[in-house]
Amino acid sequence: MVMNDRETSIVLIGFMGTGKSTVGQQLAQHLQYEFVDLDEEIVRQQGKTIPELFAQHGEAYFRQQENRILTDLLQRKTRLIIATGGGAVLDNHNCEAMLRYGFVVALTAQLDTIVTRVQGDTNRPLLQGDVTERVHTLMKARLGRYDFAHCTVETDSLSVEPIIEAILSGYAKHSLQ
Repeated sequence: MVMNDRETSIVLIGFMGTGKSTVGQQLAQHLQYEFVDLDEEIVRQQGKTIPELFAQHGEAYFRQQENRILTDLLQRKTRLIIATGGGAVLDNHNCEAMLRYGFVVALTAQLDTIVTRVQGDTNRPLLQGDVTERVHTLMKARLGRYDFAHCTVETDSLSVEPIIEAILSGYAKHSLQ
């Protein structure tokens, strides 16, 4: 599949635990694109884990780095599959850049699915305390924040292959418009 000049990357957005990294890696292999996990890129560039960044500098600093690195990635002329962190959509500048430079796919899942997938993940500073309560609160706070995507795919009961097929189908329809 060849993407046009305006849309060089596919950007995966969605709440934590919806499958962005897993799907992104396999989609990148399928399309022979480079895969970038935005959170991992932040960690690499900052030399600190996400919990360390939150503890030492706060969430606002983390979000600034997220914005800077995402914008840089999106403006490259190489074709990337970018898996964003669940909160990347909280910054309107990020959303605008994603829409301007990429094909945006929202991966979704129900509360119970997400809790099952993220339970015990110590690398998520926003999940401190009761995981179910934190996921519910964050999902409620982020309601509607993923709605700007070109395409939405529910991941609850799907394996990676049908998710990739849905993404490619959505992109094909979008590129015909």
